[in-house]
Amino acid sequence: MSILVIAAFYGLVKVVEFTGIANDYWLRVLDQSLITVIGALGLSIIYGFTGQFSLGHAAFYGIGAYTGGVIGKVWGHGDMLYFMLALVAATLVAGLAALIVGMPILRLRSDYLGIAMLGFGIIVKVIMDNSNKIYEPLGGATGMTGVPQVANFDIIFLFFVVAVFLLRNFIDSSHGRACITVREDEIAADAMGINTTRTKVLAFVLGCALAGLAGGLYSYRYPYVHPTSYDFLKSFDFLLIVVVGGLGSMSGTIVTAIAWVFLLEGLRIVLGQTFVEFRGVIYALILVVTILLKPQGLFSGKELGFLFPKRNKDISKEVEGKHASLGS
Repeated sequence: MSILVIAAFYGLVKVVEFTGIANDYWLRVLDQSLITVIGALGLSIIYGFTGQFSLGHAAFYGIGAYTGGVIGKVWGHGDMLYFMLALVAATLVAGLAALIVGMPILRLRSDYLGIAMLGFGIIVKVIMDNSNKIYEPLGGATGMTGVPQVANFDIIFLFFVVAVFLLRNFIDSSHGRACITVREDEIAADAMGINTTRTKVLAFVLGCALAGLAGGLYSYRYPYVHPTSYDFLKSFDFLLIVVVGGLGSMSGTIVTAIAWVFLLEGLRIVLGQTFVEFRGVIYALILVVTILLKPQGLFSGKELGFLFPKRNKDISKEVEGKHASLGS
């Protein structure tokens, strides 16, 4: 069923592209939405499923973008082998940075962890602003250009599907169940013999590695990589997507990420320059309205049936068991 849905979505996009129903601009927005889904799924692992509040997710997104981008700019020059190596490097460098940062920081809890990650995000932003002093091709505060634009919809969609299946299988594994246990009650999880520190670090590294992959794809799809694209507001983008979609819901994260990117572009067209000035207000209003009307998020921890067919099948068996008729 999952494969049929994926094939149907891919086919629909191709029909829209070849018939000219959507122009290049909106197809590029679609690419951005899929990249955003990959990054948001990373934060969903960290916050949605493991309960580790992070305000620095955009830092790892930026690390991936600069790592992958500079490889393509200096050595790749459009070569597909270098492109794949750049994406692997972007993922690994972001994951390694997460491991180095996560070992000491993840011992903190609640708001303290969020504040520490916010500080890390600011540090990375400052380094990006001055990156040309470290290595000239990085561009510094003026941004980095010259990255070959070899990432198209087909490539981005492939990595999107891989990211979705990776997270789905992780959630259904013993490691994923350990993450959910840590989110629900870390003390109880520790008492049950779960190595909570290792579980949190594993989730953090995996989530940040996905953010690095998303950043790498972004640098090969959009010709201008600038430090302002990875500041606190971008971290808040990811956080809002995960919260509004519903903590602990892959489906909510995917649907909300796609809708969020298209909503922002629509508002940018309608409001023009005013959108930039009132962006923070718009974010706050959406968050407040969601918390008032749907405090558990739009999906409230639920999943679309085709993402977890085995889980839904098991539930149906329980309902249709030998005692099911007793309730009727």
